[in-house]
Amino acid sequence: MGKMSAGDPVMPADLRKTFLVVSQTYVPDTPSVGQHMADVAVEMARRGHRVRVYASGRGYEDAWRVFPAREMRDGVDVRRFPWASFGKRNILVRALGTLVFHIQAFFAAIFTPGLEAIFFSTSPPLIGLPMCIVAAMRRVPALYWAMDLNPDQLIALGKIRRRGPSALILESANRFILRRSNLIVALDRYMADRLRSRFRPGRLDARLRIVAPWPLADEGAGVGAGENAFRVRYDLAGKFVVMYSGNHSPSNPLTTILDAAMKLREDDSIWFVFIGGGAGKRDVDALARQRQAANILSLPYQPLAMLGESLSAADVHIVTLGSPMVGIVHPCKVYGAMAVARPVLYVGPRRSHIGDLLDQADFAVHVEHGDADGAVVAIRALRDRGSDSRGAMGRRGRELLCRSLTRQALRAALCDELEKCVDEEGSRRGARAQRRSGEAL
Repeated sequence: MGKMSAGDPVMPADLRKTFLVVSQTYVPDTPSVGQHMADVAVEMARRGHRVRVYASGRGYEDAWRVFPAREMRDGVDVRRFPWASFGKRNILVRALGTLVFHIQAFFAAIFTPGLEAIFFSTSPPLIGLPMCIVAAMRRVPALYWAMDLNPDQLIALGKIRRRGPSALILESANRFILRRSNLIVALDRYMADRLRSRFRPGRLDARLRIVAPWPLADEGAGVGAGENAFRVRYDLAGKFVVMYSGNHSPSNPLTTILDAAMKLREDDSIWFVFIGGGAGKRDVDALARQRQAANILSLPYQPLAMLGESLSAADVHIVTLGSPMVGIVHPCKVYGAMAVARPVLYVGPRRSHIGDLLDQADFAVHVEHGDADGAVVAIRALRDRGSDSRGAMGRRGRELLCRSLTRQALRAALCDELEKCVDEEGSRRGARAQRRSGEAL
């Protein structure tokens, strides 16, 4: 099905095929992967596709949170599997939830009527393995959005050995997904290079595209610090707020910022606000709970409807990227800060996607991991330069975002690539059918 314009008639539902989206997490669950997948699903439905989503019936962070088993949400048929998430207490619990989701998604996809294409990401890990098998069985395109790379991430974190059996098994599965996917979408040029390096030169080029993930807060969604209800709610009025918002992952280490917070614990004018969840949140909570640093506020993920308000409560946003993680994970937290026109303190390697953005606009201060003293100097300098100067920095970031990284433009670019791949695969199938018909005659 080609791209539809606003004036095109909507195809009757009984003639449309099903564009299938498979993601363990999906709105109203809070992780950004599910929110991005929902943006794609809704846009594809708006373009006239019949879209069905298979997701987990339980929350990703909070397994006790239960969602409706089936609902129509923004024109999308959302169906959720029971017992497909058991929380994140330990690796065995997560692995069990992943396995149960894989099994349910495999059989559900096999029996999905009128399948047009299967779109998947990396939630849960390696979901592309069963989905590529189903795509081959059903003779439909497999569309892969690479949100992070494994076993690369596990190796970089020291969780598995590069030449160990786990790495070899994961890499074999990953190569299978890459070989079988009709379209592969990387998040930045560093990730694309890592994907290309797995095969001989040029092997993936015809199927590989680069589309950055868009900000979930709309451009211009910022709220002035003085009128921000979030700051009032958490007694942050008059404070200089340094915020980290998102997944607290070992891939985005916070040690340097936590060390800086400890060094600044006697300065009551500066507060550190950590919003979100993940394995790294334990270190934040420990400091906040033990009151070693009274200037730390730890909060859970905020509802999507309040994202603009919570992001705007910051005077400066923290974005981190582990030095070995360039091209493995994408530092998408930067887009939220840019969307609400706040300056950024970036902790990580300069040669990275954020480094590329800084080459285009001066909206952030950069320090290396381990340089807590440098982070302290940067935070104080940002505080002392005043709101007008910080506002100018933030506006430069938002202007860059509005030029090339808006939610509307990036979502449209990704959906264009999905439709183009589906159309091309349909044309190839039609041509093969005609050849077979001619040979039969």
